[in-house]
Amino acid sequence: MFEILSSPDAWVALLTLTFLEIVLGIDNIIFISLIANKLPKKDQAKATNLGLLLAMVQRIILLFAVSLLIGLKNPFFYIETSWMYLGVSGQALILFFGGIFLLYKSTSEIHEKIEMPDHDENQIKSKGITSFSKALVQIVLIDFIFSIDSILTAVGMTNGIGNKPGDALLLMIIAVVISIIIMMVFANPIRIFISKHPSMQILTLAFLILIGFMLIMEAAHLSHAKFFNQEIGAIPKGYLYFAIAFSLFVEFLNIRMKKNKPVPQDNKSK
Repeated sequence: MFEILSSPDAWVALLTLTFLEIVLGIDNIIFISLIANKLPKKDQAKATNLGLLLAMVQRIILLFAVSLLIGLKNPFFYIETSWMYLGVSGQALILFFGGIFLLYKSTSEIHEKIEMPDHDENQIKSKGITSFSKALVQIVLIDFIFSIDSILTAVGMTNGIGNKPGDALLLMIIAVVISIIIMMVFANPIRIFISKHPSMQILTLAFLILIGFMLIMEAAHLSHAKFFNQEIGAIPKGYLYFAIAFSLFVEFLNIRMKKNKPVPQDNKSK
């Protein structure tokens, strides 16, 4: 069963897949941090770790059902008018509604944090354990949306590796397990850092708005959408990750400057 691990090509594919899962998991960590930080402090780490464990189980199940996921790429309904063309598929619908959900969730969170600063504390006091269950449901649902693209990409990368049908599946499962373990190591420190800095909370919500928009555009691209004979092209994810990395770098510099800024002394004579 593990003979495939004796092949150098398999190790290269495994390292590449693991790195890919970690990079694509950035979106997931941001969303999990947002949801977990709305819970009581005693439940935040538990929700983060349990959410990632459920995400790992869900991704492994999806890998076994990969033929079903590939079938979701095929359009089952077409919309064609004088100014619009769409080939609607299951994958496109999942990405579209996932993008809409992220836009709604992020926008409402920004509104609550700015207009109703005490909203999170009041919600925790009024809902208690229900908030924990609701948080896990949201984490699992959004991970399902993020998993579709990453799993289909992994299937394409492992195509033709190994002599047995299960070799590629084994590599993908190992990559998922390793990447989730690595994310569990860093997820809670990231969540704590975000919770300590209000500006980072707004920045992560802005990232989720950007990710939601990207999901909608990707859904349009997968549907071969055309509006007024202009086809919606793919937006390279590298642009998204560069924008996130650059914004974080600037914010880290801003936080560092505030820490190093000397506290003004009161020179007023007594």
